[in-house]
Amino acid sequence: MPSSTLQMRILTLGPLATNCYIVFCSETREALIIDPGWDARQILAMVRALDLRVRYVVNTHAHWDHIGANAAVVEATGAPLALHPADRPLLEAKGGADWWSIPLPPSPPPDLELRDGEVLQVGKLRFQVLWTPGHTPGHISLYEAQAGVVLDGDVLFARGIGRTDLPGGDYETLMRSIREKLLTLPDETRVYPGHGPPTTIGEERASNPFLEFPE
Repeated sequence: MPSSTLQMRILTLGPLATNCYIVFCSETREALIIDPGWDARQILAMVRALDLRVRYVVNTHAHWDHIGANAAVVEATGAPLALHPADRPLLEAKGGADWWSIPLPPSPPPDLELRDGEVLQVGKLRFQVLWTPGHTPGHISLYEAQAGVVLDGDVLFARGIGRTDLPGGDYETLMRSIREKLLTLPDETRVYPGHGPPTTIGEERASNPFLEFPE
């Protein structure tokens, strides 16, 4: 579970049941919104109900189901939009929504380019950016060491991994990201993915059928 300082609300939204995370510091009420993929009204209602000040809106990657509410959420909160620069072309292409004839408003451009190893400060929380490409070229995860939490988008799921058959995906790159960036975290680290339930690094190391790396 999140720590007493790190609190979160999970909203599962849109046609692909994408997890949008509102993560906040309980002491300062500062927050970040991760992957506002759909239904801005519901996201903003939660922010108001919790009396939060949004410091950042972060896209773990720029597929359409993770960016669909960017425009409305950024406009309403005034928070900067943060994205890895390698996913900016995908963002500008509306996350591929047109490939499936999905009507999607264009996202504003990112205000902040996320780089591997940098830190986003949100109240007393420190989120380290982990560049975890493979699902998309600019995919990132956010790790808060004190709370033992990683929000990893569409890289590692409970008993699954992100797909790599979409443009920009690469299986070997994804597996390297998992092996070098996620499985090096402590086993007790809670993993909050872009779809499905949370898990832990230890649970996935022990029982995820996709993670049988050769010795």
